[in-house]
This record gives sequence, C-alpha cells and structure tokens, in this order.
Amino acid sequence: MAIIKLALKSLYNRRATALLTVFAIAVSVSLLLGVERVRTQAKESFANTISGTDLIIGARTGPVQLLLYSVFRIGNATNNISWQSYEDIANQKSVKWTVPLSLGDSHRGYRVLGTNTDYFKHYQFGQSQSLQFSHGKPFNTLFEAVVGTEVAKKLGYNIGDKIVIAHGAGSTSFTKHDQMPFTITGILAPTSTPVDKTVHVSLPAIEAIHLGWNNGAPPIAGSVDNSQIDIDTLQPKVITAALVGLTSKIKVFQLQRSINQYKQEPLQAIIPGVALHELWSMMGIAEQALVVISGFVVASGLLGMLTMILASLNERRREMAILRAVGARPLQIFLLMISEAGILALAGALLGVITLFSMLLIAQPLLQDQFGILITVSALTLYEWQLLGLVLVSGLAIGVVPSIRAYRMSLADGMTIRV
Repeated sequence: MAIIKLALKSLYNRRATALLTVFAIAVSVSLLLGVERVRTQAKESFANTISGTDLIIGARTGPVQLLLYSVFRIGNATNNISWQSYEDIANQKSVKWTVPLSLGDSHRGYRVLGTNTDYFKHYQFGQSQSLQFSHGKPFNTLFEAVVGTEVAKKLGYNIGDKIVIAHGAGSTSFTKHDQMPFTITGILAPTSTPVDKTVHVSLPAIEAIHLGWNNGAPPIAGSVDNSQIDIDTLQPKVITAALVGLTSKIKVFQLQRSINQYKQEPLQAIIPGVALHELWSMMGIAEQALVVISGFVVASGLLGMLTMILASLNERRREMAILRAVGARPLQIFLLMISEAGILALAGALLGVITLFSMLLIAQPLLQDQFGILITVSALTLYEWQLLGLVLVSGLAIGVVPSIRAYRMSLADGMTIRV
C-alpha cells in the first residue's frame, strides 16, 4: 500500500505528462470497446430485423441482394416476379402463410411498401415480436397508409394527415402521384428495424397510382378519374418479393429447392438466417480490419506510456538515489515503477469506459435515425471485460521495461552529477 501511495505522489508531481498519457490510453480504450460494441450490436440489429419467416422469394439474383432489398430496403430488385407465380407458390400444401411485397416508390426519401394486411399479422422481428400500432389501425380502403414510427416522427405526421407518394425509390423525385393522395390511418410502434422507415400501403393502391402510366411516363392530367376506380379490378401483375411461412420447418429445404427450379420463371428462395450469415461472412474482413486498427491504437497509447516513463527516468535519477539512500531496496524501486504503469493503465481504462458510455449516449439516437442500428447503453459484456483486462495486463507488462532499468540503477550512479 505504501508503494501505491508513493507512486500516486510521484505521478502527481508529473501530472501534466501523466494526464496526457492517461488521455491517450483512454482514447484508445474507448475506440477499442466502441468498435467491438458497434460490431456486435450491428450484427444483432441486422439479425433481429426479421424472424419467424422461413423463406424469402424473389427474382433470381444473389441471396444477399435479395435479403437487402426485400427486408432492409437497401438497393433495388433486378427483376420482379409475376403474381401468377406468387399465387402458385402460396397454394402449395406446405405453405402456411405468405406476404407479398411491392417496392419501387417512395415518400420524401422513405421507401413505400405495397402489401396486404397479412403483413401486420405475420411479420415478426427480434425474438418473434409482432408489429404493434402506437396509434390508429391498418389500412382498410384504397388510399390509406400506415407509416413507421420514424417517418411519423421525422415528418411530423399524425393520424388523418395526407401524404403524396413519389415515383421511384430515390430521395428526390420530380414525378409524384399527387393526383391520388393517401390518408394516414396508422402509426406503428418502434421496432428499430427498417419498418420504422417505411410507408405501408395496399397492393391495389400501388396499382391505382400507376393507372395510365406508359413506359414510365405519367398519365395526362385528368385522364384518370379516382372516383371511377374499381378496387376489385386492381389485381397486381407483378410484385417485388414475398415472405413465406411454412407448416413445418422440415419442409423448408424441399420448398426452397422446388422454387429455385421453378420452370415458369427464374425465381429464388432464400432462408433469412443463412443469407444473414453469408452477409456477415462477406463483412468479416472489414470487421477484422477494424479490430486490428483498434488494437494498434491501444498499442500506440501504451507505447506512449512507456516513452513517458522512460523519458522521466533520467530526470528522476536523484529521486531514485534518495529512495535507495533512505533504505529502499531495488525490488521496491521495481515495484514503484510497475505500480506507476499500472495506475496509468487503470486510470486510462476507466476514463476510456466513461468516454465510451458518454459517446454512446450522444451517438445512440444519431445511429438509430441515420442507419437504423440500435446501440444499447448497457453494462460491459464478459468479452469487453476481458479486453479491459488485456489492456491492464499489457500496461503492467510494458511497465516492466522501465522498472528493470530503474532496478539496475546504482546508488553511486544516481548521485553522480553528469555535465
């Protein structure tokens, strides 16, 4: 305990350089833990986006691409699938439920999803959590819409507000379906998934807003009379993708193989969990690179501590000599230097954890709003504690170098005045 008190007093006398060293270690520790937390929770956030769905069906493309545009609203489909093929698959004996998805339009930068009310019954996220309404109810008539919580929050929408859908999925569109506005009838509860950033309308509504369009060109003003639209005739010809739930998990691979060999048109069925695993396998190199970079940053912080302690040894020659003169043994000098290194590493680690949680509190809403990733401010995990322990052990190990040098200093060398 006396050695610790002496080490604290010694560091206080050199508080300027000691604080800089602690700050450098804190920055490296917060970066290391921050990268680890973002990496793991980004995985969890992606994995929790969809659950309870056995297969996702779309046009033949890469499994990851199909997963990204159908579930995460990232990118666009290379092709659509016909409604006839969708009904053929939906009528299979092994199929318990299906949910059609039609993408391609947007509203002020947010994706518009055409579907049916089964979407609100069968779509699940997280640990098999179903969608809930914070306000209102599902769409019922033709020009009604249900918006995600982020859409309502960011754009200030309430039940009963009118919105206009734009043609195309870009953030800016010069072609809008303003002749057919939608009324918001429901606002979904937060899910921390792309559902929060989606405007949901019915499949007949998607067909209605495109009546009179010819090869991507909008209809002539007044050529389509909204009052004359018959909802029963608005049968979709194509959809973008479909979610499928089966009566038995055993039949997943059998139906997947059947869809992949579908003769009427080139289709593909993917298992969401397998596609997610493939996605993270592709991202594995980037993950490893981030971890390695974080490790180098921690190493640079600890090397800075080593440099500081070594540089101070020449200035502390008389201090060491006086300690030896009053009876301090070489082992005590060794323990003093080790203690200083340990205190610096511990203080840097603690400050790094405090910095991490402060940054998470600030960045959490930004990450959720911009990227849909929820980073929880929770207690350190076992692996994060292990990383902190590794930093502390490394700090003590690095402190051995100056400790050995101080240990070898002789009393005569310490009292010698060098010109």
